[in-house]
Amino acid sequence: MNLKKRLILANASTVVIPMLITVLIALAAFFVSGKLSGHDISFEDYQRLSQIKFELLNSQTSILQRTPEVVEEERFQQHLQDQLAGINGELLITKEERVIFSSHDFSKIDVAKFLEAGNKTGRSEPVIIGDVSYTVQVISLKFKEGSPGNVFLLVPLNRSTANLTSFLVLICVTFILTFMLTNIVVSYQFSRSILKPLHNLQSAAAEISRGNLDRSIVEEGDQEIQALCRDFELMRIKLKDSVHTQLKYEDNRKMLISSISHDLKTPVTSIKGYVEGILDGIANTPDKTERYLKTIDLKARQIDQMIDDLLLYAKLDLNQIPFNFERTDIEEYLMLCLLESEPELETSNIKVSFHNELRQKQHVLLDRERMKRVIMNILDNSCKYMSKNEGELKILLRDTSTSLIIELRDNGSGISEGDLPYIFDRFYRSDAARSKGSGLGLAIAKQIIEGHQGRVWAVSHGEEGTSIMISLSKA
Repeated sequence: MNLKKRLILANASTVVIPMLITVLIALAAFFVSGKLSGHDISFEDYQRLSQIKFELLNSQTSILQRTPEVVEEERFQQHLQDQLAGINGELLITKEERVIFSSHDFSKIDVAKFLEAGNKTGRSEPVIIGDVSYTVQVISLKFKEGSPGNVFLLVPLNRSTANLTSFLVLICVTFILTFMLTNIVVSYQFSRSILKPLHNLQSAAAEISRGNLDRSIVEEGDQEIQALCRDFELMRIKLKDSVHTQLKYEDNRKMLISSISHDLKTPVTSIKGYVEGILDGIANTPDKTERYLKTIDLKARQIDQMIDDLLLYAKLDLNQIPFNFERTDIEEYLMLCLLESEPELETSNIKVSFHNELRQKQHVLLDRERMKRVIMNILDNSCKYMSKNEGELKILLRDTSTSLIIELRDNGSGISEGDLPYIFDRFYRSDAARSKGSGLGLAIAKQIIEGHQGRVWAVSHGEEGTSIMISLSKA
């Protein structure tokens, strides 16, 4: 339920429920009063009392609009009596506590009761004369000679009519009490449905502020509050991922510094050794000096290549290098890459063969320069770690329903099953080949292929070599 509907229902409940309870109690009061009094109480009884009071008010107004002396005239007295006769009322007129007209034979005691009732303003109890209860409406007059007088308008009431005031009080009190109680209950339920989720959300936010990102936030409450909880939960998850990523980057940074320091130390140490050999006169012939200088140049180039690979990997890892994709014929592209690498492969005594298993020409979206770096890195690895006198490198091209598969298979010493899952991690190399390369070649290749929305993995064939598999989506 959304918050708007809950508000509407809460406001409607505070009115509808008290009204229903009041109606039920009113019906119960009718029933019980009827059973106790021995007769049914009808709506007509209460309607009759309202009519009586209306008639009394009309009579009072008629008298006040005339001079007080008019009440002593027989014609006016008869008019008042006829007006009250419709509701079985009686008329009593006194002057200086002396009865000057009475439509019924009332005793002096009865008249005294009426006078007493008239003097007690605000009293609503009826005056009982014999077996009849009268409601008394008193109009005070001042005659011309200054004598005080009163006009008593008397209307007989049965028990049900006399209890109207009590019944109305009961109805009013019932409605007020049920209205207050319903408001308390509805307000409590409404506030609990809002405050409880907000309290839990506040507690979760406090935990997050203290660095506890493992406490999940449950969606509860109305739709709007559930949406708020859901957004907070997404924020918590992203913040947790961000913290974990930051910690991972920190660990990677430490590993990066450690690894690059180790890798730089070897060529730097070699350079220092050869420079000292030249300075100390160990390279005492021109040929020996030239050989020392060539070694120093080679080690410097290794350091330069290592730094370039490191910078490239860092930029790829931070997505700072944009890709320039072009629609490319994959067969033609691979042939060009092999032609550029052919001299180096021949120097390493590696025989290359290309096998195209495609049924028709296929195109992919490539950043030609970046993907060329991938192919070159893989071929370079094959050359560095080739353990046989006559090496072989096969490039196989085939396709599936949605992708193209490029397999680069060599016949080198292979990769152990324990090393296979980690060869695309940066700086990961087996101990036997620790000194070769920067350890970033395959890591850079993986970053570039993933930038093409592709996938790369390795398959070991034991002592028969290794296959590097590249999967790219068809254009």
